[in-house]
Amino acid sequence: MFTGLIREIGTVVDDRNHILTIRSSLRPQIGDSVAVNGVCLTVVEVLEGAFRVEAADETRRIVPPEKLQGRVHLEPAMRMGDRFEGHIVQGHVDTVATLREIRRGENATEYIFAVDPSQIPYLIPKGSVAIDGVSLTINEVGEDWFRLTIIPHTIENTLFREYRVGTKVNVETDLFARYVTHILRHQQPKNKGMEWTEIDAINMSY
Repeated sequence: MFTGLIREIGTVVDDRNHILTIRSSLRPQIGDSVAVNGVCLTVVEVLEGAFRVEAADETRRIVPPEKLQGRVHLEPAMRMGDRFEGHIVQGHVDTVATLREIRRGENATEYIFAVDPSQIPYLIPKGSVAIDGVSLTINEVGEDWFRLTIIPHTIENTLFREYRVGTKVNVETDLFARYVTHILRHQQPKNKGMEWTEIDAINMSY
């Protein structure tokens, strides 16, 4: 489990035979989990100033190739007793969104992402989302988009400062929204979908 707080920006320096070599100052142990741009991967080898993780076929099927290349967000898995400062992040990418618009303000910047409409029920206004592993709060949701407002500190300390219109990002939606929706959907008569207001009310009760 992760919190969505990026500990370091590492660099993927090699990718062959499903193994990524990441240059980093992190010192994980073999078998540890590390979130790489929000993707939970297992450390298979530790080198001097670097470590290697394995990215399976399923991961590569969902995640755009560029999300496992170059500079990447890194977060080691939580340890018992660690401070919980973000939100519950599993490191499971649900979908990929595309940056549609950037609106720069005086003390924050708005990022509007286009997303598959099927994912909208899991994107709750004022709820949490992980973008490339970064824990953020959703401000507004449309039929096929959502809006984030990000402070300068977050932008300067993550790869958001490099994102441009058209950039693709890994998205992990809210854990509770997914669970509640799945449970209730299977309690509903067939062909009767959940209303967004029902999902929002139940998720906010947590």
